[in-house]
Amino acid sequence: MQENENPIAESAVSPAPVPAEPPARATLWGALSWARDLVFSVLIAVILIVFIYQPVKVEGTSMMPTLTDQERIFINKFTYHYGLGNIVRGDMVVFWYPLDTSKSYIKRIIGIPGDIVKIAGGEVYVNGNPLMEDYVPDEYRDRVSWGPERVPADRYFVLGDHRSSSNDSRAWGFVDRKYIYGKAVFVYWPLDKMGPLR
Repeated sequence: MQENENPIAESAVSPAPVPAEPPARATLWGALSWARDLVFSVLIAVILIVFIYQPVKVEGTSMMPTLTDQERIFINKFTYHYGLGNIVRGDMVVFWYPLDTSKSYIKRIIGIPGDIVKIAGGEVYVNGNPLMEDYVPDEYRDRVSWGPERVPADRYFVLGDHRSSSNDSRAWGFVDRKYIYGKAVFVYWPLDKMGPLR
């Protein structure tokens, strides 16, 4: 018994040829598509830079060895600004220098509001407990003592990782919450140090 053949299936695999667009029209359409994609990409980049991530250059040695002079990093401005994340101990934050708000500093959060911070011979204590600071090699420590002092409401105690080379809360006091505008999250230059920050 011979099976019935389906002539529609045979002809469906060979669609009618589509007439080619005139060369000028195809070129114009391609240029418009390229311009649209470019505008969209620029818009996304502007939104990311203005509202979420901002590239900054590190100047100075106060955060060595975590960050070195002239490194380029991204900071996240969105998390703190819109209250989606809390500032916690250990965060590396960018803020307006309290004694001259035309300058920005980057330091590490050591004490949050309500903490009692004490430094004894370079050893940091928070609420009576020694703070584990594996990001501070021994050769970057100093033997300075400070406090104890309680961190006031809406303020933070910050230190640089390079303790003997850092101008920080030990010298000029606490940072007001309103001055903190970003969290350091990623190194993008130099390439050999590219990666997330902790």
